[in-house]
Amino acid sequence: DLYRKVFVFRKDPSDAYVVLRAKLEQPLQNVTVCLRSYTDLTRPHSLFSYATKTQDNEILLFKPKPGEYRFYVGGKFVTFRVPEGRGDWEHVCASWESATGIAEFWLNGKPWPRKGLQRGYTVGATAAILLGQEQDSFGGGFDLYNSFSGELADVYLWDTGLSPDKMRAAYLSLRLPPALLAWKSLSYEVKGDVVVKPRLRE
Repeated sequence: DLYRKVFVFRKDPSDAYVVLRAKLEQPLQNVTVCLRSYTDLTRPHSLFSYATKTQDNEILLFKPKPGEYRFYVGGKFVTFRVPEGRGDWEHVCASWESATGIAEFWLNGKPWPRKGLQRGYTVGATAAILLGQEQDSFGGGFDLYNSFSGELADVYLWDTGLSPDKMRAAYLSLRLPPALLAWKSLSYEVKGDVVVKPRLRE
């Protein structure tokens, strides 16, 4: 249970990462990823990387620069331009549904204009899921200059789209529906220089 705790990625650049284990029974038609990050990086960095054997960017949440997030599904991406952070925690949720190809992006509890991405696509279930590195091959192929440095918390993955109420609940750390990956019952393995610490402030 990582409630009120964070992963601290201490070095920059870094070869460290955290492997997450999710119980995925079947391929995904819908996806929602949420997490909270705290960093002063201005270079590109990966937040959440879900790779399959056939597609290294099956699901990827990537920040190429301070005013931009990229959300990948099946190797294609959409860009969400955001205000540059003021040196505080940023909470993001990205969701995608195959039937409509609609990608949603929420920053700190507010929705951005929706975009179109990979209509009709199916996300593979046999996955390597990592925090802190961007996979260029299944479970590996890292570029140190895409690594994350800073603090990560409140990581969730659902096989559904979340309603606006639940998106806001994720931002406010309220009760959430059962998830494939849930911060309060996370199965994880630290690889390298990552430390679990209490959150410094709410």
